[in-house]
Amino acid sequence: MTAGWAAAVPRPAHEAHVELPGDPASAAVRLARSGIGDQYAVYERRGTWHFATGLAGSVTVDAERVRARSGGHGYETPTAGKPLERVTELLAALPDAGWRGYGWASFELAHLLRGKAPGPGPLFHLFLPRVEVELTRGGARIRAASEEDLRRAAQLLARTEAAPAVHPLPVSLDAGAEPYRRAVARTVEDIKAGRLNKAVLSRVLPLPDGLDLFATYLAGRTAATPARSFLFDMGGWRAAGFSPETVVEIGSDRRISTQPLAGTRALGQDPGENTRLREQLLNDPKEVIEHAVSVRLAFEELAEVCDGGTVSIGEFMAIRKRGAVQHIASRVSGKLRDGVPPWSAFAALFPAVTATGVPKAAALDVIRDRESAPRGLYGGAVFMTDADGTLDAALTLRTVFQRDGRNWLRAGAGIMGQSTPEREWEETCEKLRSVAPHLRARTEGATKA
Repeated sequence: MTAGWAAAVPRPAHEAHVELPGDPASAAVRLARSGIGDQYAVYERRGTWHFATGLAGSVTVDAERVRARSGGHGYETPTAGKPLERVTELLAALPDAGWRGYGWASFELAHLLRGKAPGPGPLFHLFLPRVEVELTRGGARIRAASEEDLRRAAQLLARTEAAPAVHPLPVSLDAGAEPYRRAVARTVEDIKAGRLNKAVLSRVLPLPDGLDLFATYLAGRTAATPARSFLFDMGGWRAAGFSPETVVEIGSDRRISTQPLAGTRALGQDPGENTRLREQLLNDPKEVIEHAVSVRLAFEELAEVCDGGTVSIGEFMAIRKRGAVQHIASRVSGKLRDGVPPWSAFAALFPAVTATGVPKAAALDVIRDRESAPRGLYGGAVFMTDADGTLDAALTLRTVFQRDGRNWLRAGAGIMGQSTPEREWEETCEKLRSVAPHLRARTEGATKA
């Protein structure tokens, strides 16, 4: 039963605090590159880099079943149309009050949450690490399931070594221009016919072989100003990302917020041009309406899971700089109702309105029909979650993906009735430019990501 699986998960009973030479991002990458564990996650939140590795336990979801594993122990249960309720039950069985999990949710989980067939493959992956390191400038806190795990992590942190030599990986942004423009034009017709108000359409940009994911993460993080950043190899996916916004943030006090960003212009090196584009953005009816309908839906979704009267818009139509682009940003917050677990709140908001559209059900149908391939992690979420109810989930955008021997980027734009195919195409290029200049290629003999 659930208790048998949960009891087999080793506790992170060993702890140490050590000095940290160098910056925390480089130290986190050094740990990831070391191969100390069988999978890893780096998740940056509010100036702290969290590194986790070693599989103490896992919870996964596909179209049919939810599975929990720890060592030789396992438990399976049908999704029964409520996969995240099953996840909540499994995590509630863990006896250790100090556990923390890391994972991802694929975009196609949205179909399962709405009672539709999501297609084959994993939809949700959460792992409980044997080793976790919290890194800030000057110091690190290590928690581990064994003294040996603790010792190895401390030794790796004490090292200072030169990173392997890498060089920029050039890439053209032009792949798939005409199919994308046609998809935009068809979607504008759907919107004008009243089938929906907004849909976010994306396109895939294949990348050459030789990508060094570690070096790409460091180069991108040095240049970017993300809401969250992440680097991971878990559940069959490898990725490095610089998320512009969060899907959901839930604190131990059950305060919850979401951060929709919708409306985009380029951001370059010329301050005068950046100011001109910012004013253009804030006065463009298409962009303002796109943002407003996104915020309204986020408000309505939070109202479904929060105490009456607690949902509010604390920030509205601010400008946030995210790499090579600037966005209109708002924040919607509330207080979770008693009896609503964090994963139910996640389900209410997932996938983010800014990666789908309005209404979501119609937008999901358009996305499935118009895009060239399932999204996978693009437009989904990467998250960390704690035993105290904390859940922090970053929207998986501005991300480099690796899977099954392929490397790729993906970017989208919000389509409204006022959209033009050429402008939405250019918006995808602007977003790709937030990541593409930071792609790095391995040199001969460098460790693969």
